[in-house]
Order: sequence, then C-alpha cells, then structure tokens
Amino acid sequence: MFSLLARERLYVNEVVLGTAFGIFMGPYFAGIFDPRTWGTVTDTVTLEVMRIVLATGLFAIGVELPGSYMAKHAKSLVIMVVPTMAIGWVIVAGLLRVLFPRFDFTSCLAIAACLTPTDPIICAAIVGGKFARKHVPLNLRQILSAESAANDGLAYPFLTIAIYLTVDSTVSEGVTHWVLIGWLYQVILGIVVGALLGLAFSHLMKFSHNRGFIDRESYVAQYLALAIFTTGIVSTLGSDDLLAAFAAGCAISWDGDFNVHTEGEVFASVIDLVLNCACFIYIGAWLPFNTFTDASLGITPWRLVILCIGVLFLRRIPAILALYKWIPEISSWKEALFCGHFGPMGVGAVFISTLAIHKLPGARDPPESQRDLLASGLQPIVAFMVLSSIIVHGLSIPFFSWGKNVSRTVSLSTTWTARSRGPPDWVLTARRTPVLPRPSTDAEAGLGQLQDDRMVESDLAQASEASTPRDGFANMSSGGDKQFEYMAMNPATTDTTSERAPEDNAVAREESQNVLPPKAVHFPGSQ
Repeated sequence: MFSLLARERLYVNEVVLGTAFGIFMGPYFAGIFDPRTWGTVTDTVTLEVMRIVLATGLFAIGVELPGSYMAKHAKSLVIMVVPTMAIGWVIVAGLLRVLFPRFDFTSCLAIAACLTPTDPIICAAIVGGKFARKHVPLNLRQILSAESAANDGLAYPFLTIAIYLTVDSTVSEGVTHWVLIGWLYQVILGIVVGALLGLAFSHLMKFSHNRGFIDRESYVAQYLALAIFTTGIVSTLGSDDLLAAFAAGCAISWDGDFNVHTEGEVFASVIDLVLNCACFIYIGAWLPFNTFTDASLGITPWRLVILCIGVLFLRRIPAILALYKWIPEISSWKEALFCGHFGPMGVGAVFISTLAIHKLPGARDPPESQRDLLASGLQPIVAFMVLSSIIVHGLSIPFFSWGKNVSRTVSLSTTWTARSRGPPDWVLTARRTPVLPRPSTDAEAGLGQLQDDRMVESDLAQASEASTPRDGFANMSSGGDKQFEYMAMNPATTDTTSERAPEDNAVAREESQNVLPPKAVHFPGSQ
C-alpha cells in the first residue's frame, strides 16, 4: 500500500522491505514462517527458489540490454568481471583465513567464492530505481547490470576449484576435474546451450508473428516461460544454468525485435517484483541468527563484523580503481568508486552457498575434518554477509539522498545567516544622489531672495555608515552638497556682471532699479 512512497520518495527498494518483513515473520520474532523446520528438504527448497529467481532476473537483464550489447562491450566486461572477481576472491579468502584460523586456505577459498559474485537482483533494484535513473549515467547502469549478470554465473569455477581440492584425494585430480567439468562442461556448454535456445526461440517467434500465429501477450509471456525452460534443460544437463539464462536473454533480443514487441508492457516488471519480494521474504526468514555465535567453529559476532567491513572495502574497490582506465564506460575515479561500492551480495550468495552444501558430504557435530568445518561454517558466514550487504547497499541511496538534503539545508541556513549580519542588500546597491536645497520665498518679507531648507543629514550619515565600501562616494556627495549650498548662499559668485565693463554695470544697475519686486513663488513642500 505504501510501496510507491517507499521506492520513489524514500528510495527504499523491495529488497530491504522484503528482508525486514521476512525477519519479522521468521522464527526469531513472530514465528509464523520458518523454512528451516522443513527438515532435510530445506536446502533443496532454498536452492530451487534461489535458482528460479536468479534465472528470471538474469534473463530479464539480458533482454533489457541494447541489441548486441555483449559483443560491443566484450572488452570492458572481460576486464571488469574476470580480474575483479579473481582479485576479490583471493582478498576475501585471506581475510577469512586471518579471522577464522580453524579454516584452512582451501576452505576459505570455497567460502570466498560464495561472496565473490555481484548479486544481479539487488543490483537491478538499485540501478533501476528513480534516484539511479536521475543521477547515474545510462552507460554506467548498463555495464553494472551486465557485469552483475555475468559474474553471477562465473562464480561456478571459483567454487568448484575449492570444492574439488577439498573433496578429491589429490591436487592434480582436483585441477583436472575443475578444467573439464567446472569450465568446459558447466560454463562453456551452459553458455552455448542458452545462446542456441535464445536464437531458436527468436526466429520461431518472428516466424509465428509474421503469419499471425502469436499475439503480443504471448511475446511478453516468454519472459517467464523461456527463462524457466532454459534453466530446466541446462540444470538437467548439469551445466551452468544461470549463465545459460543470461545468454538466452541476450540472444533472443540480439536484433532488437523482441524488445519492439514487448516495449511498454508491465507484465515482466510485475513478475520480477513479485518474485523478488517473495525471495527476500524467504531469505529474511531463512537467516540463521543463532549460528552467528559458534565456539566450535570459531565464529563470533565481532569477527563477522570485521569481516563485513573488510569485504565491503577490499572485495571490489581496489581492483576496479586499478583497472578503470581500461574500461571506457567508467570515465573517472568517482565512477570507479561507485562501481566498486555497488557490489551487493544476496540471492546469488545464498544460491552458491546452498549449492556448495549439496556438493559436500554431511557435516558431523562436532566437526572432525576440514570438510565438516566447511559444511558447518559456510552458511552462517555467508548469511551474515548477505544480511550486512542488504543493509549497507540497500540503504546507501536513501542515506546519500538524505545527506544531500541535509547539506543543502545547512548551506542555505549558513548563507542566510551570513547575509543577515550585514546591511540589507538594497542599501549596498542604492544609488547615492547629492541632496540639493529646496528653494522657497518669504512672501511676508516681500523680498525675492532665496532661502535654504535644512538638509537631512541624519539619513546620509546612516547610509554612509551602513555601506563602508562606498564611503568615498558618500564623501563626494557631501562635498557636492556643500558646493551647492555655498553657491546658493553667495549668488554673487555666479553673477557674470562683475566681468562686464564699468559702463555696462552702470546700465545694469539703473535698469534693476526700475524692475518691480518679483511675486512670491511657492514651491511644493515649502511653507
């Protein structure tokens, strides 16, 4: 009922709201919804829920990217995905090894592989919001969406190398399985199958549309149908179904025809919103708060908090700051810092960690080997990092917007205070004009001489004190006033008769005696 207010005015997306609602409904508060009471099928249900949500989200990202975007920006994506993931993977594994010494480095690599990919669901919710559309350039939003989709699928090789090294008896056997299964069969085959399915459906739908066999609603339904169909086929083959869904989305909209037929439809957005809300409500209820303190695994809250801070600052930011000059879509270090910060962990991390649990043997309590330690400690660490990322990344834009509003308010208040200390602006900009004496005649005396009115000196003094920079001009005005006053009191100084010849002066005096006294003239304002 208040979703528009939360998303458009407060910039709080469905990720934060859904997780908060799930925590409230979960076993640690209301106790209404508890996925962990479902017994042995809990991990299976969690895995499949995350798989469907990720597949539809990745397919939608592939469709919404411009035609042939992946081919045009392949260099930038390769630089932004592979080195960034590798550097962050090793750094996070090092942090885990220091903070949790009971885990060996191979186990730390397996946990770090779950935290390496950028979550496309949270990323899409952030970069697709009103604030991001207004303040983040389009090319930056597109590269972030494509990067989050690509590296989520590429988390498989980072996870499988650690799993094979943990499970297999020798290092050479683990590396062989990693190359043949982790890369060739899972990643490469998944991309090929997904792309072929997308291209096949693209041609089939154009053929049906040209002959009137399909309508607009059926086009829109492919958002969900083709994503689930591709995921089902590829997961049955045992390949990377996430990369396959993303490849299918890119392939079906490669020439832009699919986008033309689905433009303006809200069905896909509604489906994404419903699935995302349901998924994060599930995650909120799934979070294992009671395992955030486990002495047998060396897990304590303060260690988790330090890990969270280290991951947020070291997982992506150093790598992107070092590589952004080779990425044309990122034009400055500020944009690189933004891309480095917005690497949220969420649905993808939960999916990869649950997949790792399925590949590991059952944990014994108390743990007796590294396999047991990894199986027992993997999900508590990943769950805490997911919760921290939802809080930090989900609330980054609301806090940034609030900070901008506070800064603008403080700036306006400071400016108004600074202005109120001095004289009014109109005093500083008023034009100074010399004040001339107002002439008047004394009708009762019958004389035609001019008398001076009193000048208003108090007003001039106040104006000159209020505007110090214009003192020189005020003094000049005062001097001008004295000059006019002197000329009015001494009319002889302006009389030109003194310069005439003596005979002319005599004639002038004689004529002046015959002139009648002038009538009294009253000027406006004189008494």
